[in-house]
Amino acid sequence: MPKIKTHSGAKKRFNLTKNGKVKRAHAYKSHILNKKSTKRKRGLRKIGYADSTNVAAIKKLIPYK
Repeated sequence: MPKIKTHSGAKKRFNLTKNGKVKRAHAYKSHILNKKSTKRKRGLRKIGYADSTNVAAIKKLIPYK
């Protein structure tokens, strides 16, 4: 069997934890930050986890992580 190619976009955006959860960053943290409150930006720094409905699809995109 040939190796499965990893999805380039997915490998930059997602990581797996030891228990198999999919870690992700929050959206809305890249630009136009002056109008967002400090509290909101601080909250966006924290780690988010992918929703259970998307986990199987994401794991197929990053088979060797």
